[in-house]
Amino acid sequence: MKSQFNIFHNVDKPVIILYLILVSIGWLSIYSADFIEGQSGFFSLQTSYGRQLLFILTAILAAGAILMINARFFYSFSRIIYAIAILLLVSIFLAGVEINATRAWFRIGGFAIQPSEFAKYATALALAAYISNIRTKKPTKANIYKSIVIVLIPALLTLMQKDVGTTLVFSAFVFALYREGWISGIVLFMGGLAVTLFILTMIFNEFIIIGVLASITLLLMFFLRKRQGSAIRLIGLFVLLSVYVYSVDLAFENILQAHHKSRIEVLIYGDSDLQGAGYNLHQSKIAIGSGGFWGKGFLQGTQTQFNFIPEQTTDFIFCTIGEEWGFVGSITLIGLFLALLLRLIALAERQKSSFSRVYAYSVVSVLFVHFAINIGMTIGLVPVIGIPLPFISYGGSSLWAMTLMLFTLLKLDAERLEMT
Repeated sequence: MKSQFNIFHNVDKPVIILYLILVSIGWLSIYSADFIEGQSGFFSLQTSYGRQLLFILTAILAAGAILMINARFFYSFSRIIYAIAILLLVSIFLAGVEINATRAWFRIGGFAIQPSEFAKYATALALAAYISNIRTKKPTKANIYKSIVIVLIPALLTLMQKDVGTTLVFSAFVFALYREGWISGIVLFMGGLAVTLFILTMIFNEFIIIGVLASITLLLMFFLRKRQGSAIRLIGLFVLLSVYVYSVDLAFENILQAHHKSRIEVLIYGDSDLQGAGYNLHQSKIAIGSGGFWGKGFLQGTQTQFNFIPEQTTDFIFCTIGEEWGFVGSITLIGLFLALLLRLIALAERQKSSFSRVYAYSVVSVLFVHFAINIGMTIGLVPVIGIPLPFISYGGSSLWAMTLMLFTLLKLDAERLEMT
């Protein structure tokens, strides 16, 4: 007699297939990046690929366990999970160890665990639970501020660990808030404008930037001259942006740490300091560019095999794919990620509860920011800030946390309950 219990009942199979393909690509890339002729076999914990295989197997077991849990568990225990994550982040300052100038890890035996990776998962649950509990159609300012605080607490604790890359990932939750109508598109626009002005101010003189802003302001005032109050708002915005432009140099020189400044300078000024801060990016571009259209082939990448690129199994794993599988392999990987993100958006839109929908968009946002920044920094579009490529980069904490996020979403989608 066939058992009626099936953990895969109603679970979205395309997402599972994409997940398995991505972790397989990740393992093969790590194997290639860490390969040494005559070294121990696949299962040796002395190698990165041996440990990653263990991480993958345990992640799959964790995924199966999540699919066995009732979906209501994640809503009911979201606050407890969030509290545990915050407690772990605080405990880092008492019992954590420093790796690569970042005090963000617990050392357990021969392995290191990074709580901030799991804090993203906990924050997604807590944010979704809080928003779903607001019964009114339009949230109050207090509601919005509280939702921001939920994100800021783990973000600030992570920043105190000197992990700027992971801290930036928490900004991804703004997209979930935007989808729910808790923040307007103006906030996103102003954020993008702030980044753009920062970069332009690093390249051009402040007077030139302010002159351009003044010209745009005067032009808009001319077209909007018949609208009452527009001129005052435009002048106020111009003053605000001008102050911001003048503050960029001050912030750059006095707030950012030396290695952050050097990475931004490398991004803006191109191939500078090739033996120092610009070394990783320079070697990354060489590796990806040398792959050509079809790539050099598995285990045939010279930059990869001769270890020219530091952190190639983690932050710069995309270089291995670009060199060995070329443009075709790189585009295929990007296509797989985009297919996963689009599928998850489709899952998010069909949810019956606001809890599941907010959580789903939080997962999509975190994955997208990781994906965009990691690939962007390997090709020189964003500063090198050190965050992993989901499901591809070496590391148990990242893989386990991303697997938890993804399969919790799949479980919520499988049951699609009206939890609030």
